[in-house]
Amino acid sequence: MTGHAHGDDSYYHSHDLAKFGDIGKDAPELWKKFLGWYSAVFAEGALSEREKSLIALAVAHAVQCPYCIDAYTRACLEKGSNPEQMTEAVHVSAAIRGGAALVHGVQMRNHIDKLSM
Repeated sequence: MTGHAHGDDSYYHSHDLAKFGDIGKDAPELWKKFLGWYSAVFAEGALSEREKSLIALAVAHAVQCPYCIDAYTRACLEKGSNPEQMTEAVHVSAAIRGGAALVHGVQMRNHIDKLSM
């Protein structure tokens, strides 16, 4: 089994991030609309480009997209964020995910109450 020792069997490969634009080949008009919207979202506005990159980095961790993590780690550094700020953003993401899991315990408790009647 060649490749397994080097992790080549992974679904995610960093070089695939560069192929993102290929997704538009069979739907060019939709891709064009997506890129226009995406660019507008990340443009300087009420939030700075740096702040938006930090938000994107945190969300990338919440949705667990390795391509997004790579892209927004780079973007954060390019926009002037430091590793401490980026790490705090990741912790914010983790806290929200953890809280979201715990708050669903209310659903469990409601179901326990219903089954106990």
